[in-house]
Amino acid sequence: MRKLQMLAAALVALSFITAFLAYPAMPARVASHWNLGGEVDGYMGKDMGVYFVPLLTAAVLALIYGLPLLDPKRENYKSFQKEYNGMAAIIAGFMYYVYLLTLAFNLGYSFNFMQLLAPGFGALFLYMGIVLAKAKQNWFVGIRTPWTLSSERVWDRTHLLGSKMFMAAGIVAFLGVAIPQMFMASVAVVIAAAVASVAYSYFEYRKEMKGKKGRKK
Repeated sequence: MRKLQMLAAALVALSFITAFLAYPAMPARVASHWNLGGEVDGYMGKDMGVYFVPLLTAAVLALIYGLPLLDPKRENYKSFQKEYNGMAAIIAGFMYYVYLLTLAFNLGYSFNFMQLLAPGFGALFLYMGIVLAKAKQNWFVGIRTPWTLSSERVWDRTHLLGSKMFMAAGIVAFLGVAIPQMFMASVAVVIAAAVASVAYSYFEYRKEMKGKKGRKK
Protein backbone atom coordinates (compact mmCIF):
# COMPACT_ATOMS: atom_id res chain seq x y z
CA MET A 1 0.00 0.00 0.00
CA ARG A 2 2.87 2.35 0.75
CA LYS A 3 4.19 1.72 -2.75
CA LEU A 4 0.97 3.19 -4.17
CA GLN A 5 1.27 6.23 -1.91
CA MET A 6 4.89 6.67 -2.99
CA LEU A 7 3.83 6.36 -6.63
CA ALA A 8 1.23 9.10 -6.21
CA ALA A 9 3.78 11.35 -4.48
CA ALA A 10 6.33 10.62 -7.23
CA LEU A 11 3.82 11.65 -9.90
CA VAL A 12 3.25 14.97 -8.13
CA ALA A 13 7.00 15.55 -7.93
CA LEU A 14 7.38 14.59 -11.57
CA SER A 15 4.71 17.06 -12.61
CA PHE A 16 6.57 19.89 -10.86
CA ILE A 17 9.85 18.85 -12.47
CA THR A 18 8.13 18.73 -15.86
CA ALA A 19 6.68 22.21 -15.25
CA PHE A 20 10.11 23.60 -14.38
CA LEU A 21 11.70 22.10 -17.50
CA ALA A 22 8.87 23.11 -19.84
CA TYR A 23 8.46 26.65 -18.55
CA PRO A 24 11.08 28.41 -20.76
CA ALA A 25 9.53 27.01 -23.95
CA MET A 26 5.91 27.79 -23.14
CA PRO A 27 4.03 30.69 -24.78
CA ALA A 28 2.91 33.78 -22.85
CA ARG A 29 -0.72 32.63 -23.12
CA VAL A 30 -1.18 28.95 -22.35
CA ALA A 31 -4.15 27.04 -23.79
CA SER A 32 -5.76 25.46 -20.74
CA HIS A 33 -9.28 24.37 -21.64
CA TRP A 34 -10.91 22.59 -24.57
CA ASN A 35 -14.58 22.22 -25.45
CA LEU A 36 -16.20 18.92 -26.35
CA GLY A 37 -15.33 19.54 -29.99
CA GLY A 38 -11.64 19.59 -29.16
CA GLU A 39 -11.30 23.35 -29.70
CA VAL A 40 -9.45 25.61 -27.28
CA ASP A 41 -11.86 27.87 -25.38
CA GLY A 42 -9.75 28.97 -22.42
CA TYR A 43 -6.30 30.39 -21.75
CA MET A 44 -4.15 31.22 -18.73
CA GLY A 45 -1.11 33.36 -18.15
CA LYS A 46 2.20 31.54 -18.42
CA ASP A 47 2.90 31.11 -14.70
CA MET A 48 -0.56 29.80 -13.83
CA GLY A 49 -0.85 27.84 -17.08
CA VAL A 50 2.36 25.92 -16.42
CA TYR A 51 2.04 25.33 -12.68
CA PHE A 52 -1.73 25.04 -12.20
CA VAL A 53 -2.02 21.28 -12.81
CA PRO A 54 0.91 20.31 -10.55
CA LEU A 55 -0.51 22.49 -7.77
CA LEU A 56 -4.02 21.12 -8.31
CA THR A 57 -2.74 17.52 -8.26
CA ALA A 58 -0.95 18.13 -4.97
CA ALA A 59 -4.11 19.67 -3.49
CA VAL A 60 -6.31 16.80 -4.70
CA LEU A 61 -3.99 14.19 -3.19
CA ALA A 62 -3.85 16.07 0.10
CA LEU A 63 -7.66 16.03 0.13
CA ILE A 64 -7.83 12.32 -0.72
CA TYR A 65 -5.46 11.38 2.08
CA GLY A 66 -6.97 13.83 4.56
CA LEU A 67 -10.68 13.08 4.20
CA PRO A 68 -10.63 9.64 5.88
CA LEU A 69 -9.30 11.29 9.03
CA LEU A 70 -12.52 13.32 9.23
CA ASP A 71 -14.87 10.43 8.45
CA PRO A 72 -16.92 9.00 11.35
CA LYS A 73 -16.73 5.68 9.50
CA ARG A 74 -12.95 5.86 9.07
CA GLU A 75 -12.50 2.25 10.21
CA ASN A 76 -14.27 1.04 7.08
CA TYR A 77 -11.47 2.37 4.88
CA LYS A 78 -9.23 -0.45 6.09
CA SER A 79 -11.26 -2.96 4.09
CA PHE A 80 -10.49 -1.19 0.80
CA GLN A 81 -7.30 0.71 1.69
CA LYS A 82 -5.33 -0.78 -1.21
CA GLU A 83 -7.98 0.25 -3.73
CA TYR A 84 -8.24 3.69 -2.09
CA ASN A 85 -4.50 4.27 -2.38
CA GLY A 86 -4.66 2.99 -5.94
CA MET A 87 -7.38 5.55 -6.64
CA ALA A 88 -5.06 8.32 -5.45
CA ALA A 89 -2.28 7.02 -7.71
CA ILE A 90 -4.47 6.68 -10.79
CA ILE A 91 -5.95 10.16 -10.30
CA ALA A 92 -2.42 11.57 -10.06
CA GLY A 93 -1.44 9.58 -13.16
CA PHE A 94 -4.51 10.77 -15.05
CA MET A 95 -3.82 14.40 -14.20
CA TYR A 96 -0.18 14.05 -15.23
CA TYR A 97 -1.24 12.49 -18.54
CA VAL A 98 -3.65 15.37 -19.22
CA TYR A 99 -0.89 17.78 -18.23
CA LEU A 100 1.52 16.26 -20.76
CA LEU A 101 -1.11 16.59 -23.49
CA THR A 102 -1.62 20.24 -22.53
CA LEU A 103 2.10 20.97 -22.64
CA ALA A 104 2.52 19.20 -25.97
CA PHE A 105 -0.32 21.19 -27.50
CA ASN A 106 1.15 24.48 -26.29
CA LEU A 107 4.54 23.50 -27.68
CA GLY A 108 2.99 23.33 -31.14
CA TYR A 109 2.22 19.65 -31.58
CA SER A 110 -0.95 18.99 -33.58
CA PHE A 111 -3.37 16.27 -32.48
CA ASN A 112 -7.00 15.64 -31.59
CA PHE A 113 -6.98 16.51 -27.91
CA MET A 114 -10.27 14.82 -27.03
CA GLN A 115 -9.30 11.65 -28.88
CA LEU A 116 -6.08 11.32 -26.89
CA LEU A 117 -7.98 12.00 -23.67
CA ALA A 118 -10.01 8.83 -24.26
CA PRO A 119 -7.50 6.26 -22.92
CA GLY A 120 -6.91 8.39 -19.82
CA PHE A 121 -10.61 8.50 -19.04
CA GLY A 122 -10.91 4.82 -19.92
CA ALA A 123 -8.34 3.86 -17.29
CA LEU A 124 -9.87 6.25 -14.77
CA PHE A 125 -13.42 4.93 -15.23
CA LEU A 126 -12.31 1.30 -15.12
CA TYR A 127 -10.42 1.77 -11.89
CA MET A 128 -13.27 3.71 -10.32
CA GLY A 129 -15.39 0.67 -11.08
CA ILE A 130 -12.94 -1.44 -9.08
CA VAL A 131 -13.04 1.02 -6.17
CA LEU A 132 -16.85 1.04 -6.13
CA ALA A 133 -16.95 -2.76 -5.98
CA LYS A 134 -14.69 -2.79 -2.92
CA ALA A 135 -15.76 0.36 -1.06
CA LYS A 136 -17.57 0.01 2.26
CA GLN A 137 -19.84 2.58 3.88
CA ASN A 138 -18.17 5.95 4.33
CA TRP A 139 -19.06 9.61 3.92
CA PHE A 140 -16.66 10.63 1.16
CA VAL A 141 -16.04 7.88 -1.41
CA GLY A 142 -18.65 6.11 -3.49
CA ILE A 143 -22.36 6.47 -4.15
CA ARG A 144 -23.45 8.35 -1.04
CA THR A 145 -27.20 8.71 -0.88
CA PRO A 146 -29.43 8.79 2.23
CA TRP A 147 -30.38 5.20 1.44
CA THR A 148 -26.89 3.73 0.92
CA LEU A 149 -25.71 5.44 4.11
CA SER A 150 -28.67 4.01 6.02
CA SER A 151 -28.22 0.38 5.01
CA GLU A 152 -25.09 -1.68 4.36
CA ARG A 153 -27.08 -4.02 2.16
CA VAL A 154 -28.33 -1.14 -0.02
CA TRP A 155 -24.78 0.28 -0.11
CA ASP A 156 -23.32 -3.02 -1.31
CA ARG A 157 -25.97 -3.69 -3.95
CA THR A 158 -25.90 -0.12 -5.27
CA HIS A 159 -22.11 -0.13 -5.52
CA LEU A 160 -22.15 -3.44 -7.36
CA LEU A 161 -24.41 -1.85 -9.99
CA GLY A 162 -22.34 1.34 -10.11
CA SER A 163 -19.14 -0.66 -10.46
CA LYS A 164 -20.41 -2.50 -13.53
CA MET A 165 -21.61 0.70 -15.17
CA PHE A 166 -18.33 2.57 -14.56
CA MET A 167 -16.38 -0.35 -15.98
CA ALA A 168 -18.64 -0.31 -19.02
CA ALA A 169 -17.96 3.43 -19.38
CA GLY A 170 -14.22 2.72 -19.22
CA ILE A 171 -14.42 0.20 -22.03
CA VAL A 172 -16.47 2.59 -24.16
CA ALA A 173 -13.98 5.40 -23.45
CA PHE A 174 -11.07 3.26 -24.68
CA LEU A 175 -12.92 2.82 -27.97
CA GLY A 176 -12.77 6.60 -28.30
CA VAL A 177 -9.11 6.27 -29.33
CA ALA A 178 -10.29 4.91 -32.67
CA ILE A 179 -13.82 6.36 -32.77
CA PRO A 180 -13.92 9.87 -31.22
CA GLN A 181 -17.71 9.75 -30.77
CA MET A 182 -17.31 6.87 -28.35
CA PHE A 183 -15.61 9.16 -25.84
CA MET A 184 -18.79 11.22 -25.57
CA ALA A 185 -20.77 7.99 -25.30
CA SER A 186 -18.66 7.01 -22.27
CA VAL A 187 -19.51 10.32 -20.59
CA ALA A 188 -23.19 9.55 -21.22
CA VAL A 189 -22.74 6.13 -19.57
CA VAL A 190 -21.18 7.76 -16.49
CA ILE A 191 -24.07 10.21 -16.20
CA ALA A 192 -26.51 7.32 -16.62
CA ALA A 193 -24.61 5.39 -13.93
CA ALA A 194 -24.97 8.28 -11.49
CA VAL A 195 -28.70 8.68 -12.10
CA ALA A 196 -29.41 4.94 -12.13
CA SER A 197 -27.44 4.37 -8.91
CA VAL A 198 -29.35 7.03 -6.99
CA ALA A 199 -32.69 5.66 -8.18
CA TYR A 200 -31.63 2.07 -7.53
CA SER A 201 -30.53 2.86 -3.97
CA TYR A 202 -33.91 4.44 -3.25
CA PHE A 203 -35.92 1.49 -4.55
CA GLU A 204 -33.65 -1.06 -2.82
CA TYR A 205 -34.09 0.79 0.46
CA ARG A 206 -37.87 0.83 0.05
CA LYS A 207 -37.79 -2.89 -0.67
CA GLU A 208 -35.75 -3.51 2.47
CA MET A 209 -38.09 -1.43 4.63
CA LYS A 210 -41.14 -3.28 3.28
CA GLY A 211 -39.43 -6.59 4.05
CA LYS A 212 -38.79 -5.53 7.64
CA LYS A 213 -42.39 -4.43 8.12
CA GLY A 214 -43.57 -7.74 6.70
CA ARG A 215 -41.44 -9.73 9.16
CA LYS A 216 -42.78 -7.71 12.10
CA LYS A 217 -46.33 -8.65 11.18
